[in-house]
Amino acid sequence: MRIAVIGFGTVSKSLLKVLAEKSKLILNAYGVEIKTVAVFKRDGAFINNNGLDLERIVNSQNYRNEVDWVNSADFNKLAGELNCDCAVELTPTNVETSEPGLSHIKTALEQNMDVVTANKGPLALYYPELMDLANQVKKRILFEATVAGAIPIFNLVRNTLRANKIISVKGILNGTTNYILSRMTSEKLPFKIVLKEAQKLGFAEADPSYDVDGIDAAAKLVILSNALLKQECRFKDVNRQGIKDITPEAIELARKDGFLIKHLATNENGVLEVAPRLVEVDSSFAVNGSLNVVKLQTDLAKDLTLIGRGAGGVETASSVLNDIIEIAILRR
Repeated sequence: MRIAVIGFGTVSKSLLKVLAEKSKLILNAYGVEIKTVAVFKRDGAFINNNGLDLERIVNSQNYRNEVDWVNSADFNKLAGELNCDCAVELTPTNVETSEPGLSHIKTALEQNMDVVTANKGPLALYYPELMDLANQVKKRILFEATVAGAIPIFNLVRNTLRANKIISVKGILNGTTNYILSRMTSEKLPFKIVLKEAQKLGFAEADPSYDVDGIDAAAKLVILSNALLKQECRFKDVNRQGIKDITPEAIELARKDGFLIKHLATNENGVLEVAPRLVEVDSSFAVNGSLNVVKLQTDLAKDLTLIGRGAGGVETASSVLNDIIEIAILRR
């Protein structure tokens, strides 16, 4: 299967490394040969119709001097010439306009490609429209990596819980806020000090609003709600509250009563909410560090709780690669 990768950030580079390492295993285990013929950056692309040397690209010190480099190459303009089966959209999330990811996904579908993406923006803003377009052109959009990194939520529901109705979803969907609250709890430190620590360690960005204001978790909750609860909703439908106002005093009061404060994303009875909530110290949500938790309430399997790494280049690449393999198998 011929693929084009759009984006060259942490997840993309991790994916290319894993593809290079796992290509023989994938071929032997699934009879699938994945050939990466294009990797797009903001200022151009690596393109080779016979397949790119992925290790060389990832380790290149001066990519503009590489033999396969093409200046100013744009996926939207070249998609029709690539003869690809699948586009892997890994550009940064934008919950205001969803671009450039939205245009990339639409172009790929219109050019007869299936799509795998880790980009939350297009799905948080335009999930119904994108799925309608995919159905019209008889293509697939898989997006396991958009929510909770390596945790296989959508794959589990799609392939293992086929007869189940998902009644509600609740989770810790952002590792940065969970890290901050965990540190505030264990060390009794104020928010600002722990935030600076998280930034130094790389858990939080220089502008942390995306995480601490609940924007990231809200986008993920919208995707879960559309995909699992079949509820047509958008980012603007989420009631959202961040963690900036949580104090060590509030955390200590909660602890004395046997509770922790966690930043939860919930969809219960059709109401979408991201906000700090009290959880019992022995509940499944009492996880520390940057771990994510997703709890599904179903009609047949009852309650299922998934815990794992919600971020990280290799962890997220794991979900992206699984989607690529699934599409390759379905296309045979």
